[in-house]
Amino acid sequence: MRPHPGNKKILIDQLQEITVAATCDVCGKGPGFGHNVSHSQRKTKRRWNPNIQRVRALVGDAGVTPKRLNVCTSCLKAGKVTR
Repeated sequence: MRPHPGNKKILIDQLQEITVAATCDVCGKGPGFGHNVSHSQRKTKRRWNPNIQRVRALVGDAGVTPKRLNVCTSCLKAGKVTR
């Protein structure tokens, strides 16, 4: 279904505000892409999502403002986020 021509500006504004869900807010790690390969060598597209957890972390200059962030587990393990 195609959008109405008058709504084009609204749709563009909405797309600019969308953030990618499977992306780490600390390191920017996102999904990796590749193929599932069967025994007969047929390839179908697939993606590997990083292990993203929604954590409450302290951010800001003094590190006193709690904020919810999407953080990958490798950043949590490395201590890049103050919880």
